[in-house]
Amino acid sequence: MNPYIQEAKQQFVSVYNRYPIVLDHGDGMYLYDTEGKKYLDFGSGIGVCGLGYHDPQYTRMLHEQIEKLLHTSNLFYNVPAIEAAKLFNQAAGMEQVFFTNSGTEAIEGAIKIAKKYFYDRHHTNCGEIIAMKKSFHGRSMGALSLTGKEAYQTPFGPMIPHIRFAEFNNLDSVRALITENTCAICLETVQGEGGIYPATDTFIQGIRKLCDEHEILMISDEIQCGMGRSGKMFAYQNYSVLPDIVVSAKALGCGVPVGAIGTRGPATGVLGPGDHGTTYGSNPLATAAVVAVFTLYKQYGILSHVTNLAAYLDQALKELAEKKSIIKEIRGLGLMKGIELSVPAKPYIEALQKEGILVIPSGTNVIRLLPPLILEEEHVNILIQALYSLF
Repeated sequence: MNPYIQEAKQQFVSVYNRYPIVLDHGDGMYLYDTEGKKYLDFGSGIGVCGLGYHDPQYTRMLHEQIEKLLHTSNLFYNVPAIEAAKLFNQAAGMEQVFFTNSGTEAIEGAIKIAKKYFYDRHHTNCGEIIAMKKSFHGRSMGALSLTGKEAYQTPFGPMIPHIRFAEFNNLDSVRALITENTCAICLETVQGEGGIYPATDTFIQGIRKLCDEHEILMISDEIQCGMGRSGKMFAYQNYSVLPDIVVSAKALGCGVPVGAIGTRGPATGVLGPGDHGTTYGSNPLATAAVVAVFTLYKQYGILSHVTNLAAYLDQALKELAEKKSIIKEIRGLGLMKGIELSVPAKPYIEALQKEGILVIPSGTNVIRLLPPLILEEEHVNILIQALYSLF
């Protein structure tokens, strides 16, 4: 056994089923392990490394901030945080933002906004949130309570109360759950852990209409599907809707841990001094990463690049599926794709690793593709050729 892995098994809490690979460094679309093996990466750290690895300008911008200031508390202002807030709000169509350390923490903050929104209006803490079955929002108690998978919840119950679950892409099931106590409807624009299911136009536009009619907050979880992965900066922008709260993380920092809660309209101004906080959120290093990401996305033309490469990937996967009966369905949006198989995906994921290609699962039977957004046609060709051989 690799000595690093042997040591890790002794030292770490065993909450991850890790693959037997010890990664050492990266460059562009490729990762390298401690034994020097090269891997073409179609996972990007579960959608985090949108700019790939070792981008020189990203590295330079972070290095400049490290030389100046790593951290200061939220008792004071700092310039990177102010610049990051402006860029985020402009890109997301939001009015204000709260920076967190992760997507899970951003979900927690969104829950608090929804709850306080209802409390301020009705002076009771009975506000209900409608979430979606098969959803995934994180593993802290609030985020877990919104996650529509009982297997994740059961050992840690009871969950926080007043959360009800509708069927994703079934507007009638959402409508049936609305009561006078409903304060928010929360959904992933594209369900990630649930199998890579994009929302339909009818569903997401219908939710926006229901929220307007009943004065309910619409919460869009864009942690995995946002920040350019769909070809728009945020996936809901493909549907011509605007949520009241958007939750972001992962590629927001392209490797530096940072999340965000954006608010607009009735969700803005709900939280006041003392209602929420964080030690590391808005620190200069994390928000300098956000500034770097927005700056480089624009400089590199990432959104148009994703649109072009997604079309190329779509066609290649379509042709693969037509020839390989093991493939049940290809789903997704932009460079977030799921290949559903008629058999468990694990053996094929492991076989691809041996061929020097990293992909990740979504559930039991789905191979999930979340490549860095700097993907090129040559990388797609390498993957498709390997899948033709395996299937």
